[in-house]
Amino acid sequence: MHDAKITLKFDHASAIGQGGREYQQDAVIGDFSNGADICFAILADGMGGHAAGDVASKIVVTEVFREMTFQRTKIAEDPTGIPHILQSMVGCANSRLNQHTSAHPETIGMGSTLVACVVVRDQLHWISVGDSPLYLFRNNILQQINEDHSLGPHIDLLVQSGVLTIEEGAKHPERNVLTSVLAGQDEVAHIDCPTLPFRLKAGDTIIVASDGLQYLSKEEITQVLVDRPMASSAAIVEALMSKLESLNDPDLDNVSISLVQARASEDARQSLHFQRRNGIRSARDVSWPFGHRDTVLDLARNALKRTKLIGGSSSNG
Repeated sequence: MHDAKITLKFDHASAIGQGGREYQQDAVIGDFSNGADICFAILADGMGGHAAGDVASKIVVTEVFREMTFQRTKIAEDPTGIPHILQSMVGCANSRLNQHTSAHPETIGMGSTLVACVVVRDQLHWISVGDSPLYLFRNNILQQINEDHSLGPHIDLLVQSGVLTIEEGAKHPERNVLTSVLAGQDEVAHIDCPTLPFRLKAGDTIIVASDGLQYLSKEEITQVLVDRPMASSAAIVEALMSKLESLNDPDLDNVSISLVQARASEDARQSLHFQRRNGIRSARDVSWPFGHRDTVLDLARNALKRTKLIGGSSSNG
């Protein structure tokens, strides 16, 4: 049984906080205006406070935003080309970083993560580099749907395999070392950009964030969302920021959040009511239109050994 065609409306809110850091190295912008041909959110987490990480994130967000605006009509008219366009945006942003560091040698070493998502009707596309998470909250389950380009997943695998204890994995000094980052280099090591879009449903919540949000556990983030089923996006973002502040952690990283709730239009609500009244139910499981990379124990070990080869980049500014 296929779901009825649903027209989605979006409720969007963003927030940014400095945490306990000396510099604000996050940058975020989003546009989810109802009735717009496309909607998008762009977030970057800079690194290298001494080498202008704040400048790096602003360059990346500005360049991607400029390209998004320039390509807006093309994206709306032919959504099948979105992955290619997103890839070109990453190339432009990375080239712009290269130009800046060439003109300002004192900023060599700066870099930035990137998460950029585009929604056309009910189709979600994204591209990401680094460890900034993109979450989907559906049916009270929170799932990170983009790849984590850090040693964290490799270390988690070592924990699952019994090589490290849970405590050793959580406190591993190389946990936040990045395996991919935008830094003006000739080639970006890893880029996550699915070729097929992800279909959004009424009731879904998308969270684009810097890794500062992960000072809260997945369970804590989930509880904030579960406790506020009818809240506005602005209220949820405020609750997440307040919970982070309540940690009273002097080492709290910069935090930026762009949160979007997908809601059914009035006509769609009536359709959903008809489905429920007549016993028609949609599948509750999240279905992924793409496969996740299989990671084996040897790859995890090798990744740790190769730490020196990726410059020891860390998302902790």
